[in-house]
Amino acid sequence: MTDPILLDRLRGGLVVSCQALPGEPLYVESGGVMPLLARAAERAGAVAIRANSARDVREITAAVGLPVIGLIKRDYPPFEPYITVTMDEVDALVDAAADVVALDCTLRTRPDGQSPSEFIAAIRQRHPGLPLMADIASYDEGIAAGLDGVDFVGTTLSGYTPETQGAPAPNVELVGRLAEDCAVPVIAEGRIRTPEQARAMLDRGAFCVVVGGAITRPLEIATDFVNALR
Repeated sequence: MTDPILLDRLRGGLVVSCQALPGEPLYVESGGVMPLLARAAERAGAVAIRANSARDVREITAAVGLPVIGLIKRDYPPFEPYITVTMDEVDALVDAAADVVALDCTLRTRPDGQSPSEFIAAIRQRHPGLPLMADIASYDEGIAAGLDGVDFVGTTLSGYTPETQGAPAPNVELVGRLAEDCAVPVIAEGRIRTPEQARAMLDRGAFCVVVGGAITRPLEIATDFVNALR
């Protein structure tokens, strides 16, 4: 059973994704930048932070008093899943004190050959009670993940898998369908650019809303303005 205190903290609120990958302006090898973004999000009233890497989870946890959804992005070519796809990565996030661990639960071939259901079961055996967020791209993946026993289903990957290319951005319809049918709370995430879109997600039944690039990636934000002026 998901911790009711965690549920109460997240319900109806904004989760800010504070991430920077190598090659992006805010990525610093030594760290220290993401906690500053997390502090700004906390001051604004965010209810949680979503962060990439054990280092950033650890630094953000020390900097703010918000729950942290942790994940590790790593490529395993030629396989497509890249969000927390190994048990070593789950272990690292647990050691870093992530409150929730997010993992790829799309129905794509994984490096270890396991299905999402098998991976979830293995995590449950190794880390009983660890809250899990399933990052999915489609309705069927979300329903399956809910039945497999995750705590939250997030629409994070809608539009980012070959099968969902061309999906609406953001995918309000997917959020609404899953909110009606999924066995667990649905977190709206993915290509949400405006406050009005975030509000629409709650109106369609989202438990809470994750926004990243529109808040914490200045390169993306500035590019939108530059393109509009051109």
